[in-house]
Amino acid sequence: MGCKVSEVQILSPRFLIFFVFTADDSIIRGLGGYAATHVEGTGTASVFPAILPGGPWVVVTVPALVPCARLLGWSRESATTSLVTGPVLIPFGRLQVFPSLPPPRLPFICAPLPEVAMTPHKDFFLDPRPPAPTLPQSPVLSEALQVCHPHAAGVDIGEAEHWVAVPPGRDPQPVRRFGTFTADLDALADWLIDCGVTTVAMESTGVYWIPLFELLEARGVQVLLIDPRQAKRAPGRPKTDRLDCQWLQRLHAYGLLAGAFRPDDQVCVLRAYLRHRQMLLTYAAHHIQHMHKALQQMNLKLTQVVSDLTGATGMAIIKAIMAGERNPQHLAKLRNPHCHHDEDDIAKALQGTWRAEHLFALRQAVELYEFYHQQLALCDQQIKTHLETFRDKSAGQPLPPKARRHKKTNEPRFDARTPLYHMAGVDLTTIEGIEEGTALVILSEIGTDMHRWPSVKHFCSWLGLCPQHKISGGKVLSRRVRPGAHRVTVALRLAARSLHHSQSALGAFFRRMKARLGTPKAITATAHKLARLVYRLLKHGSAYVQQGLDAYEAQYHERKVKTMAKQAKALGYTLVPLVAQG
Repeated sequence: MGCKVSEVQILSPRFLIFFVFTADDSIIRGLGGYAATHVEGTGTASVFPAILPGGPWVVVTVPALVPCARLLGWSRESATTSLVTGPVLIPFGRLQVFPSLPPPRLPFICAPLPEVAMTPHKDFFLDPRPPAPTLPQSPVLSEALQVCHPHAAGVDIGEAEHWVAVPPGRDPQPVRRFGTFTADLDALADWLIDCGVTTVAMESTGVYWIPLFELLEARGVQVLLIDPRQAKRAPGRPKTDRLDCQWLQRLHAYGLLAGAFRPDDQVCVLRAYLRHRQMLLTYAAHHIQHMHKALQQMNLKLTQVVSDLTGATGMAIIKAIMAGERNPQHLAKLRNPHCHHDEDDIAKALQGTWRAEHLFALRQAVELYEFYHQQLALCDQQIKTHLETFRDKSAGQPLPPKARRHKKTNEPRFDARTPLYHMAGVDLTTIEGIEEGTALVILSEIGTDMHRWPSVKHFCSWLGLCPQHKISGGKVLSRRVRPGAHRVTVALRLAARSLHHSQSALGAFFRRMKARLGTPKAITATAHKLARLVYRLLKHGSAYVQQGLDAYEAQYHERKVKTMAKQAKALGYTLVPLVAQG
């Protein structure tokens, strides 16, 4: 392969860029200091008589990327590979050849390099040897990355401004900045449609993306909400809003981005109601703490003699205190008959100081607690009304009966089991541990279309209930589950925790996992089993068949006997039952 150096540009003693032309006018771009591989030749190199004094010489090369981002910035020219999936700029990479490119028009700068002239470098001074054969091209580099979405755009979402990038050539100004007012969002959508954009990838934090997302969906544009971690896998990339939207557009055009899950619009409305309800419960819980603080400051130890401050006994005593009652004996007579402590213990706990400022704080905390529960009642009514708008999937089948139980304080104040059964076509509350509130959270977050996940393994992995295997060099580094606070995952974990005393197969499974692995891992394993049951019920529409405790124990005993028999056979023994010997 006869080559000669045509033009040389020296940027610094550390980085050396040169261009080498072959006989068929192919160009090889090289970079000293970050050499990936080398190409040997026998032609004349008249530009560097001191560096390459006759004999064989070597040209070091790197992929078609700008060699030094700190000195030159990032190149705006088109490249054949993407920075994410293409070769990374690391030492000892691969050869990259661009055939039939015109000679570069660069200024001719030639200056002596003290480090090169004084210190021999192994890439420049090699022993004479016969020319090596041409290295085969890598299939990753020889094939250009396919464009999956030619009409893709990228949007970087902000609170005060949005930066949008469309494919080059669609507009004289392919990158634009828009405001966040409604008129600005309409102008943004009109510009995208005029540019022929059919799909958009947007990156955002918080809730700033929701208005633009809903507007573009209404205009018929496919919108993908991107996790920012997907676009930050290129170390050293400059971080500006203008470059971010261009980077998103490029990655989305090559099909390298996956959108976040978002259910149907009807389910999104239900999800918004349920999340607002949870927020009201959180605010009400804060005022329970305020009541507790006011009682403690007056040295009233009511929380030591009642299990729930907002229960029947606790609220009756607090309401009497607000009405002006200060006699501990009279207050103790308000106890509920089912209270564990007698009147003498309660009266002893209610002897304290009655300071005006603490009584005022107690009154305000109680009023705010009751106000939030009034708002909860209105929210429950709105949820019930919206559940009636879903299509009935029960096919006229009656709802299976279920044993009645005492409802808790924070559960919905209406019969949610029937509308949920009509919405999903199956009764999720037949699964042990899943009650009406848990079923509401699950269906409001994921909906009823389970085809969004190809298999049950994908669903459990999306919930973060599967181990994340981290293996390096054949050694297992970690198998922990992915951290996160997904609402469905939290609901399933709470449901799994409630199975500790359940006389069912799931309860026996939880207790067995707890004895072997501990409580935290047992909760995760049981929540994973619950997630698989929910997926199968919603996808296949089959009714859940409960497995009794005796059947589970018998199945487990049979499985354990088979395992022991295999182990005994491997050691040269035979496992014989004691009954057969007798």
